[in-house]
Amino acid sequence: MSVLYKRITLVVADLEKSLKVYRDILGFTINYIEPSAEDSFSYPVFNIPKEAKLNFATMDSPSQERTFALTEVRGVPLPKQEGIKMAASVIKVDDLKGVIEKVKALGLETTDIKKDENEYAAFIEQAFTDFDGHLVVLYQMLET
Repeated sequence: MSVLYKRITLVVADLEKSLKVYRDILGFTINYIEPSAEDSFSYPVFNIPKEAKLNFATMDSPSQERTFALTEVRGVPLPKQEGIKMAASVIKVDDLKGVIEKVKALGLETTDIKKDENEYAAFIEQAFTDFDGHLVVLYQMLET
């Protein structure tokens, strides 16, 4: 059996605002952006009302094509993502402190930085919540 994790897709209210985080700060590059068709699979999968208009953006990481996607939903309010977080995108970065400074400059909420190590590696990690309430955990490997 072969398994390939293709991508995560996040539902967002404002694509341009979200791109400030995922493209401009985290460094994903846009593969394509296009309006979704009226019969898009995103409607039933994400339980989006038919009156909403969707735009779909896929992004590449340096090592994988279309590894990350954003589905912009316009015309209906999105629910607040408050309380216990149910999922997280975990992303390795080379300059955690620099990235978090940029995230904070956008006014986004962050956790405190944490250092951790195990028998395999040492790393620092810190999380933030994007404009739509999605949890993003960043980590940077340390020399041991």
